[in-house]
Amino acid sequence: MTRPTAAHPLSRRAFLQAAAIVTGSGLLSLSSCAPALHLRYPENPFTLGIASGDPLADSVVLWTRLSLDPLGPTGAGLPGGPIDVTWEVAHDEAFRQVVQQGRSPATPERGYAVHAEVYGLEPHRVYYYRFHSGNATSPVGRTRTLPRAQDNVQELNLAFVSCSDYQNGYFGAYRALAQDELDLVVHLGDYIYEYGPNPEGVRQHSGPEIVTLEDYRRRYAQYHADPDLQAAHASAPWVVVWDDHEVENNYAAAIMEARASDEAPVSEADFLTRRAAAYQAYYENLPLRRSSLPKGADMGLYRRFSYGQLASFSMLDTRQYRTDQPCGDGFAPACAAVMDPNATLTGPQQERWLLEGLQASQARWNAIGQQVMMARYDWPFGEGVILNMDGWDGYHAARGRLLGFMAQGQVSNPVVLTGDIHSAWVHDLKADFLRPESATVGTELVTTSISADFPAQFVAPTAGGLKDNPHTRYFNGAQRGYARARITPDTWQTDFRVISDVKARDAAVSTDASWVIEHGRAGAQRA
Repeated sequence: MTRPTAAHPLSRRAFLQAAAIVTGSGLLSLSSCAPALHLRYPENPFTLGIASGDPLADSVVLWTRLSLDPLGPTGAGLPGGPIDVTWEVAHDEAFRQVVQQGRSPATPERGYAVHAEVYGLEPHRVYYYRFHSGNATSPVGRTRTLPRAQDNVQELNLAFVSCSDYQNGYFGAYRALAQDELDLVVHLGDYIYEYGPNPEGVRQHSGPEIVTLEDYRRRYAQYHADPDLQAAHASAPWVVVWDDHEVENNYAAAIMEARASDEAPVSEADFLTRRAAAYQAYYENLPLRRSSLPKGADMGLYRRFSYGQLASFSMLDTRQYRTDQPCGDGFAPACAAVMDPNATLTGPQQERWLLEGLQASQARWNAIGQQVMMARYDWPFGEGVILNMDGWDGYHAARGRLLGFMAQGQVSNPVVLTGDIHSAWVHDLKADFLRPESATVGTELVTTSISADFPAQFVAPTAGGLKDNPHTRYFNGAQRGYARARITPDTWQTDFRVISDVKARDAAVSTDASWVIEHGRAGAQRA
């Protein structure tokens, strides 16, 4: 049982819940995995939903997290030792044809989360899954395996998403994509936000800005309790990477966000303690493989997925290994540090991994899933050239190496998928952004946010800057939503889906614009 503390006293309700589970079982052991058959929960322990992710041709990760009180202390009302959870995978939603089953413990050390890595599945096939624990059964989820790398695949339907701020609005975009019968969902970061309550928000974060492991666990629980997010997770497998808000806004490796003059200083050691807590909670609350299990403040998250011969996805981590943002971490005129050849968003090892993987790829389409805008954009926010120092504009040499590699023609149809900026964009990636006539070497597709805000007063000025950025083909900062892509051997079509009102639970969804990239022709055209 979770130990009561002054900050989180154990309530009488939670005590009685735990007692009911123990008393109901008779055989419950608090020092080893308890037989799930003997547990009797007073309430549904699957209130945080289910998910699947990191699919391979023969395998997928199944996830859930037990909770009787999502906003209470982690494990409130649950026994203090491992709890046995069983899972099953079937060809059909009614589970008449069960093909795999097993058991995985939910332990307090991992926040009562379950990560079941299921192997022995058939490639490129839909499966259904569910969990059981004692007298409780989870909802049913739909997942699917990837095709084998050598398979000739004719179509892939996916969504890519980012920036779900609980306080700024409802998750109607998640509800909409859950109805799209997708093969895959790619989350590009800012799955949660770390801030304390916003009095002007549509709904409120529970508790102040999150810092400790318990804080982060409780924040994930609040997000996972959202029914629209649960529906999205249950509809398709996810591939996830983080951005900054899973830890703290605009952090760079071991460097925290700049503190205001009236804020207490934070040491690097204290920040790394916070980062370790955030990384553990991230792992616990998403369908990731054991290979991503964090070790203190370090976590291996960049990885690659192949969807047959059709597409390859290199998923980057542009936070953990980056050097500090130059010229400050906001929008500013370029300073000399922008040109630093040693400045990096990925770190040298990840950069080599990316370039070597792109060079070796046999896929028709080569997608790079990452966080911050890669294309140059001169923001009309002052005199002279204004750049976003948190994006690739602050790391000129690193971007030049990647785009220079693409310019050599060794990468088939490079497409960069981006989140972070709370707005939708389409960019031609140029060999030299200062020379509009230079070759287009790839395409960048930026999804708007699920709910996070792009300040309304900046929408018109940003749109007004398009004339000074001719490689930027499309911008929509006024609406929230997601991007949906249909990929075939000949075309990659992206529909920018928008929600009519992020502050309404029943908001309608529509397509604002569709853009098509043709095989062998870098750059996108309106559909």
